[in-house]
Amino acid sequence: MTDSIEVKNLTKYYADFLAVDHISFEVKQGEIFGFLGPNGAGKTTTTKMLTGQTKPSLGTLIVAGLDMLRQPVEAKSSIGVVPENSNVYDEMSAWDNLIFAAQLYRVAKNEREKKAKELLELFELYQRRRDRAGVFSKGMKRRLTIAAALVHSPRILFLDEPTSGLDVQSSRMIRKLIKDLNGTGVTVFLTTHYIEEADQLCQRVAMINKGKIVALDGPQKLKASVERHQIVEVSFDQTKSLESKLTSLTDLEKVAQFGDKFRLHFKSTSDAIPLIVDFAKENDLKIVSINTLNPSLEDVFVELTGLSSEVMKTEKEQGKKAANLG
Repeated sequence: MTDSIEVKNLTKYYADFLAVDHISFEVKQGEIFGFLGPNGAGKTTTTKMLTGQTKPSLGTLIVAGLDMLRQPVEAKSSIGVVPENSNVYDEMSAWDNLIFAAQLYRVAKNEREKKAKELLELFELYQRRRDRAGVFSKGMKRRLTIAAALVHSPRILFLDEPTSGLDVQSSRMIRKLIKDLNGTGVTVFLTTHYIEEADQLCQRVAMINKGKIVALDGPQKLKASVERHQIVEVSFDQTKSLESKLTSLTDLEKVAQFGDKFRLHFKSTSDAIPLIVDFAKENDLKIVSINTLNPSLEDVFVELTGLSSEVMKTEKEQGKKAANLG
């Protein structure tokens, strides 16, 4: 399998600030590759360099077999870019948006209408093709934005936070479309705050923190790399003030509350359940449910970046608010 993207020693300085620190990685042809990192980690700067929007300070960058620095026009013609905020023209119809995008990408005149019809049908927008994009929902605009990025049949699609701010149904539809596109051979470079989304979609993920790649592998292999302790998720018949009490449990590394459930990380894999049962008895609690869990990709992310789940949650919410304002 050949590489769709090959990055070597990629570096970006802004004055004295090192935003991307000599990173190297490859994206294989035909894979969905996730690029994860907290705000300010360097993922946006990296993506801008990969798509030719920003020049690197150092390093080499091969995209679709072409040198992005020496052959930028040819390299850009092989990629589609979907920014975080939908960039369709509200005053134009869905049809006209795609025809205009096809003109910008220099799609042959006799192919434009055929391609527009094909994409609008694929994205379930053909019946609304004559409607102005300005009246579309966020999910429909997102689909139209992705369709516009595909109008010239790119070999690589860059997706920046494709489901940020969308409702559950729209997010599910976008994820299915990404899988379907990948099934046709399109390489997908996915940037997302939603780690569970990367876990569902990606064959491999890279995690970047403070400008450096801190992990790169398949989601399952990454999760196996941190499977050194036992994770137990438990809910009791009451939750008030329990988090601080749970921290006193023997061998407990950390505790986090998710709704009415507590996720407990134990150093030992043998005594966790008896300890929780004893804790419930001592505090006159009834255990409503109890399950042992395997580490999630978010657990890997937290361990490697030092970023707490609460900070991740805040960043996700900020992404939703930004999308709602856009």
